[in-house]
Amino acid sequence: MYCLTALDDSGRIRDRSLLAALGWAPGTPVEVCEREGLIVVARGPAGVFRVTGQGFVVLPAAVRHWCGLRPGDRVLVVADPGAGWMVVHPPAALEAMVSAVHTAVWGGEPR
Repeated sequence: MYCLTALDDSGRIRDRSLLAALGWAPGTPVEVCEREGLIVVARGPAGVFRVTGQGFVVLPAAVRHWCGLRPGDRVLVVADPGAGWMVVHPPAALEAMVSAVHTAVWGGEPR
């Protein structure tokens, strides 16, 4: 499952549809980390962070900074309900993925 959504001023992921699909209710403990320029959010009892009372996931400021995210940035969020995680793809990661695919499609030749 996936969605395109924006971050607000406090780092909240505005779309909550994936949280519902994951079954993450307010108070659910989550772990948040950066991996290869992506942000991984996973449910876990050792999670330092929690789904807010309003049902949002908030990306910590340090993680947003590492990934170059700013308020209003649109991100691709991919969730795997069976595995209990979601991955946030910042604009720079999306650009790299799209560029790689287009290079493969066009055989490395600009069009």
